[in-house]
Amino acid sequence: RHLAFIDFGYSTAVGPKTLVSFVTNKNTIPYNWCAFQLSLFIFFIISELFVLSAMAYDRYVAICNPLLYTVIMSQKVCWVLVTIPYLFSAFLSLITTIKIFISSFCGYNVISHFYCDSLPLLTLICSGTRDVELIILIFSAFNLISSLSVVLVSYTFILVAILRMNSAEGRHKAFSTCGSHLTVVVILYGTLSFMYIQPKSSHSFENDKMASVFYTLVIPVL
Repeated sequence: RHLAFIDFGYSTAVGPKTLVSFVTNKNTIPYNWCAFQLSLFIFFIISELFVLSAMAYDRYVAICNPLLYTVIMSQKVCWVLVTIPYLFSAFLSLITTIKIFISSFCGYNVISHFYCDSLPLLTLICSGTRDVELIILIFSAFNLISSLSVVLVSYTFILVAILRMNSAEGRHKAFSTCGSHLTVVVILYGTLSFMYIQPKSSHSFENDKMASVFYTLVIPVL
């Protein structure tokens, strides 16, 4: 339910405005709405990472410890696994958006993207961007590595448990349970890693636009 809400949230933050720009051929966005769009997008995309990792842990418990599932994944634990990502995402969203929009922007105001994202906005800032770049780099790496570690460890145990199953039907059921989740994880982590953890010298906003389509439109559809 929360994953559906998050997907709806960040696709709505980007999609409708993009469609309006296509229809009216007027590719402009007000300053305040740009800040609001950025804060919403960061909030939802970070929440998605940690909710997906929580879902990986949930699948690990369901497949590897089915008899203890209701005890381990109690309502209280589930709410903690959802609430902490929301609070952490809200904090990062606010600090990144505020740091960017209290900076001085140059006269050139064309964003090299189809929505307000942090990296294209940094190129428009006249004042020093070192602090903001460090915040984005450190937290992007932390978010990707920590959440992906949970996913990888969970699926390692799941794979071992599936291979130990004697029943072919049981193995098929376990794989089909994880298939859709794993597909989304691969696309999301792949595109985000491509965009945010590549060397500055090889960074291209044209490639970013193509990659962004996957997690703003393709993943919510999946």
